[in-house]
Parts: sequence; C-alpha cells; structure tokens
Amino acid sequence: MNPEFKISKKVYNHAKSIRLIVTDVDGVMTNGGITLFSSGDESKTFHVRDGLGIRIAQSNDIKVAFITGRKSGVVDIRAREVGVEEVYQGAADKEIVLDRLMEKLDLKTEEVCYIGDDLMDIPVLSVVGFPATVPDAHPEVLSRVLYVTEAAGGKRAVREVIEIILRSQGKWDEVMARFGSKPQYSRE
Repeated sequence: MNPEFKISKKVYNHAKSIRLIVTDVDGVMTNGGITLFSSGDESKTFHVRDGLGIRIAQSNDIKVAFITGRKSGVVDIRAREVGVEEVYQGAADKEIVLDRLMEKLDLKTEEVCYIGDDLMDIPVLSVVGFPATVPDAHPEVLSRVLYVTEAAGGKRAVREVIEIILRSQGKWDEVMARFGSKPQYSRE
C-alpha cells in the first residue's frame, strides 16, 4: 500500500474500533487459484507480507481469524506459521461461525473487520463494522463493502487492510519505530 494513499475519513472512522480481523482464504489470502495434484494434495500461494502484517496486527492487540468455505491442510499450515489460532474451515454459513467467534472473544460487530470476495461472504460483510474486499471480487460483493483494496487477493491485500487499521488507531508510528522509522534514501 502506498503510504500516501488517501483513505476516506469514513474508512478511518470504521477502522479505529477494530479488534478482530477475519479473512476468507481463497481469493483474499491467495489469488483464488487452487492447484490439485493427482495424489489429492493441493497447493496455494500466500504472500509473505500478509503473514508479517498478521503478526504485526497480533502484536498490536488485534486478533486475526480465518473463515473459509473449503477445507485444506494448507490453510492449517499457513495459520500455524503466522500464529492464527482461530481457523474455521468448511464453513457453509460464515455468519453463524462469526457470531460464535464474536461471542467467544466478547466482541461487538463494530469491532470486527471482515475481508471477503465472493457471494458466501455477503452475509458477514453486511454485519461487520469494517467490510473490505479485493478489486476482483464478485460485483455483488464490491457493492456492499466500505473498502476495496488496491492490492489483489494473494498480493498483500490483507496487509493493506491491516496497515489502514493500525494507522487509524495511531499505532503505525510505533510499528515503524520497531523496524527503523526514518527512510535512509530518497527516490528522487
């Protein structure tokens, strides 16, 4: 995400209260492609910057969860790699899963960001405080969200949303201080 990218006040206002980011997997964490092998195994490609973004969110008291309609061992592996404990696969009704998760974590809908890209995400996108999607989402999804990422699914879209949330909450400067806050070189 371009740091100078203009985010509307409305987006920032909704992002300020987020304590949980829930994301779909296929089409959001990945580009939506699934490679199936004759052995029955599958392959998905995740972006490393989304992983670091998830870790950064967690270190700033923002929980992250995955809710996906498919079941895949690859998703469990990725969740372990990035420290996501709340993973719900094979979710035919994502809204029911989200309701249970919010109850478990004692959260209100306005404290939840959901990133989805297809029709089965619409019920969840319709109830959360910060609904977001990727640019190539289904048109019905695009018309129902507060924010559409610049990055495509699988190409840092989750990280983009995380950075918006952290910036809106005034935590981004602290994040940058951990990594070295001042640029050393100019692009001019």
